[in-house]
Formats: sequence, structure tokens, C-alpha cells
Amino acid sequence: MAAMAECDVIMAAPEGPGGLDSDEEARREAESFKEQGNVYYAKKDYNEAYNYYTKAIDTCPHNASYYGNRAATLMMLGRFREALGDSQQSVRLDDCFVRGHLREGKCHLSLGNAMAASRCFQRVLELDHKNTQAQQELKNASAVLEYEKIAEIDFEKRDFRKAVFCMDRALEFAPACHRFKILKAECLALLGRYPEAQSVASDILRMDSTNADALYVRGLCLYYEDCIEKAVQFFIQALRMAPDHEKACMACRNAKALKAKKEDGNKAFKEGNYKLAYELYTEALGIDPNNIKTNAKLYCNRGTVNSKLRKLEEAIDDCTNAIKLDDTYIKAYLRRAQCYMDTEQYEDAVRDYEKVYQTEKTKEHKQLLKNAQLELKKSKRKDYYKILGVDKNASEDEIKKAYRKRALMHHPDRHSGASAEVQKEEEKKFKEVGEAFTILSDPKKKARYDSGQDLEEDGLNMGDFDANNIFKAFFGGPGGFSFEASGPGNFFFQFG
Repeated sequence: MAAMAECDVIMAAPEGPGGLDSDEEARREAESFKEQGNVYYAKKDYNEAYNYYTKAIDTCPHNASYYGNRAATLMMLGRFREALGDSQQSVRLDDCFVRGHLREGKCHLSLGNAMAASRCFQRVLELDHKNTQAQQELKNASAVLEYEKIAEIDFEKRDFRKAVFCMDRALEFAPACHRFKILKAECLALLGRYPEAQSVASDILRMDSTNADALYVRGLCLYYEDCIEKAVQFFIQALRMAPDHEKACMACRNAKALKAKKEDGNKAFKEGNYKLAYELYTEALGIDPNNIKTNAKLYCNRGTVNSKLRKLEEAIDDCTNAIKLDDTYIKAYLRRAQCYMDTEQYEDAVRDYEKVYQTEKTKEHKQLLKNAQLELKKSKRKDYYKILGVDKNASEDEIKKAYRKRALMHHPDRHSGASAEVQKEEEKKFKEVGEAFTILSDPKKKARYDSGQDLEEDGLNMGDFDANNIFKAFFGGPGGFSFEASGPGNFFFQFG
């Protein structure tokens, strides 16, 4: 019987395709491939390990551990979606395969599906309730769920910094989650951290060029950097991939409206229709308060319109708003500085020109700063034109007429009956009128004064100046003028 059994066994297992010997040979070959894969895995040569595990699977496609090993290799290569497929196949073949469930959970977690990951880790604990790795990974999955929940709330509250913080923490456990990366990138864009946001979105697009969310964020960065035309192209591309993408649709609509209003405003300005330009820039500013760079330019443009309309204080306010939005905006500083010059606010003008020159050290900016500093210096001296009440371009005759009028108005003799305080004030004004006439009636002195030179350094000491001598020289002689008393405290003017 035994001999017959052996024969039966021999007869039941003939050599050749489909026989037991060929199955055993395939199993041994698959094991050999697996062992070679293990060697490469230990050497961290994951690509070669992947190749050998694949050969093992091709040879014996129903072995759970082969899929498990290849899943582990794919995880090391960062190919979590493929790893997820292999780990799921491993537990389909063997539902009690603990490592397979652990790897499936890790893949789900890395891809950001913390709920699915939790189910996998709970299955591991059903099979091995003391499994410390599953216990820790279950805590990690709970943490990711909490970070995700907080980030969504913070995003709605526009607390983008906190949302970025939560996504960074979540990505420590879910490094392959595109959804978390997109939310982080969108928050970075809304915080004005465009290079960081673009980097995240570009990384995703390199892996998946059809990702509508990444295309939207890429467009959002360009939109906020005032590259509106390019931004529209990305929004349109995102909508091709996902026609119902609400954010891309709204951003595209805003971008087109903003571009159109700004261009219409520029056209009206060039045509000299400043009132219409003002209205169009104002309408454009109401489209999207979040678009900082474009709005900074719109404020500066409107400031230019206001300066053309001689609404200088409004122009200064617009330029200030532009600078608040973008403190590197040189054009806004230059426009505001010119308005400060036009309104004789020279200290503010100097401050703005200093800022400009520190940023861009050009000859033109240096000259503008020098001019402002000169006007500031001149503004701190006595304004002889103002004292005489004449324009800076007044003629010699106009200066003489003005002196005659002001000298008679403030002559001490005319105010001899006034209080001591009034007499002192009028005497001071009389002296200043004489100083002003002395300087402005002399072409050389006037030129030095107009150029901002220090007259005392040029030998003219106004402290020792006697206004009466100028008065006598101007009114004295044949046909001159004199005061004569007609009674106590009364005077009349007598011409020769």
C-alpha cells in the first residue's frame, strides 16, 4: 500500500507544466527573487528591490508577503498610491497579515485619508491588541484629523497663518497629501508669500499636471503679483480640468473685471479725462480688496489723477494707501514726495526721497533729494517774499511797491500810541520788511537767497541791520517822505 501510495504520488505529480514539481520550482524561484529583493532593500537600493519583488509577484502572484514587501519598497520611494494598491492586495490575499494592514494604514495616512488609516490600525489591534506601532499610528491619525478640522475653521476665519501651521503639522504624518499641500499653498498665497505658494503648487503639477486645485493656486499667485493676464490662463486651465471649480471661476471673473477697469482707467487718463479715470480706478479698487499689489497700483494711479486735478491732499492720501499695501512701491513714494513738495511739506518730501534714494541710488533720485533738502533749508529761513507779500517771480517795481506799502504799515512812529506789546511786534515787522527789501532789491543777494545760500556766511549780518536807514534811503531826499507830528500820538504823512 505504501509503495502504491508513493507511486500514486509519483503518478499524480508528473514532471512538466502544471505539475507539482513545476509549482514547487516556481515557489523556490519566487523565494529567490524575494531574498534578492531583501538584500537590495537592506542596501537601500529600493529601485532594484522593487524589480526583484515584482519578479517574485509575477512568478507567484498569490503570495501576500511579496505584495507587502513591494509595498514597503514603494513607500520608501514615496510612491504611496502604488504602495496602497499593493498593501490592499496583500490583505485581500491574507486578512490576518498584520504588516499588510499596517502598511495599508500608513499609505492612507501619508495620502491624508486619516479615517481609512484609523480603520486599518484598528484591524491590526483586533489581530494583535498589544501592537505598539498600531497604537502610535492610531494616535497620529487622530492628530491629523484634528489638525485638518482646525485648519478648515481657521481658513474660514481667514486666520491663514494658523491654517498653515496646522497643515505643516498634518503633513509631518501625511507627506503625500495633495489636499493638505493645496490648502497650505492657498493660505501662503493669501498671506502674500507667493514664492512659497508657487513652489508647493509647482511640485504638485510636476507630479499631476491636471490637478485643478494646483492650477488654481498657481494662477492665484500670479493674480496677486499683478500678472493678471497669465493668471487668467491658469484659471481657465483649472476650469477645463474641473468646470465646477468655484474658486477658480470667481478668481477668473475678478481678474478679468480688474484688468478691464484698470485698462479703461489708463485709457481715460491718457485722453486727459481725469474725472472718468478717477471713477474707473475707484470702481476697480472695489473689485477685490485681497489683491494687494494691483490695488497699490490703482491707488497710485488715482493719486496721479488727483494731483492732475490739484487735489493734492487727496493725492497724498492715495499714495499713502498704496505704500501701506506695498512699502517697496517706489513710484508711490515719488508721487507722494512731489505732492509734499507742491504743498510745501518739505520734511515729508525729504523723508520720501531719502527712502527712494536708499532703494535706488540713481542720479535722478539723488537730485530730487538734493532739491527737497534745499527747499527744506530755505523754508526754515525767513520768507522774504512772504514778508513783502509778493510772488517769487516779482519784478523790481513790484518789490519796491510792496516795500513802500509794508514799511508805511509797520513804521514804529505810526504805532507810537499803541501798547508796548504792539509797538514791539510792529517794530519787529518793520525790521523784517527792511531786511526783505535789502535782499530782494539787490540782484546778487536775491540770487544767493533764491539758491538757498546762507547769507550770513556771505558777509551779510542781518542781526546788526538798521531798518530806519533803508527807510530813509528809500523815502528821503528831494521828493521824499517823512512823518510829522500833528499832536500827541498823531502823525500825518508829508511828501516833498
